[in-house]
Amino acid sequence: MVRASDNKAPRLVTGRTVLLCLIGFFAVVFAVNGIMIRAAVSTFGGVETSSSYQAGLAFSREAAAAHAQDALHWRVTAQVRPARDATLVEIEARDSAGRPLAGLTATAHLVHPNDRRADREVSLSEGATGQFRGSAGALVGQRDIIIELSRDGERLFRSRNRVVLN
Repeated sequence: MVRASDNKAPRLVTGRTVLLCLIGFFAVVFAVNGIMIRAAVSTFGGVETSSSYQAGLAFSREAAAAHAQDALHWRVTAQVRPARDATLVEIEARDSAGRPLAGLTATAHLVHPNDRRADREVSLSEGATGQFRGSAGALVGQRDIIIELSRDGERLFRSRNRVVLN
């Protein structure tokens, strides 16, 4: 059985047909990308937290602690330097009159800027009053040193500074 449609001549693909198909293809791609971008931007605020309320409370506590810390006018200096197979951390804490601070507990963390697995906690011991010293394994590159001074479990001082270890 022969159909009438079988006798048609093949359809020619012209430059105009290719151009229209190409334009149609990219129009669909741009439309889908636009929809996906709009959906992503409108549904994600950029904050990664399980509870915005708890994050807001924590921020308020940190702001209050920063104001209380500023009111103390303490001078805390730290030296971080490499030594043989270790990284030494020395901290000196003085009050606003320049006297060494007594009765404090100090902690220090050497935090890698983008890899939590490379973070190191430095165990500090107090030598003279207001002077703390400790060491961690040998480290190189950039780190943030986070120093916290507390008394009776209450944090009184916190600082975060970038250091470069060679």
